[in-house]
Amino acid sequence: MPSEGLATATETPRAIGASRQVRLRTVGDTKAWGARLGALLEAGDLLVLTGDLGAGKTSLTQGIAQGLGVRGPITSPTFVIARVHPSLGGGPDLVHVDAYRLGGLGELDDLDLDTSLEGAVTVVEWGHDVAERLGEDYLEVTLGGRQTRTVDLVGHGGRWTGPRADAVLDDLVSLA
Repeated sequence: MPSEGLATATETPRAIGASRQVRLRTVGDTKAWGARLGALLEAGDLLVLTGDLGAGKTSLTQGIAQGLGVRGPITSPTFVIARVHPSLGGGPDLVHVDAYRLGGLGELDDLDLDTSLEGAVTVVEWGHDVAERLGEDYLEVTLGGRQTRTVDLVGHGGRWTGPRADAVLDDLVSLA
């Protein structure tokens, strides 16, 4: 068995960017920072959100939705699994997924998300170890804390690594 992080002969190594961290003091700060992030997102972007219950995944997604300019309200899709929020302007739609109740990649694949990935921004709550397989390029967002939240960002793939992505993510972190 290969060591974690090493590619086998049949795997293609994925680019992984530097980790960045943001501290957000309130739910309002989380939503405002999410709106800044949403304004930077493009059709085809995939965000994988991880964090304990109450860590702010849905609040962050509400901010992302505001930044994208999509129709709301944005609520946790726990019982419907996935919701599509159409753009109110010329931007991409938001596909908001809750993978908490899914049994793995097979059930995520059954949602046919790959048909909407290219034309929408896809945010998957509870997506760690499942949603990463939807694409090579994704932004991993890990939220922690309940009062003051910490947000750890790690980019994966060409869209989220390299000088251009570094500049965008550094600017985003500096705005917190």
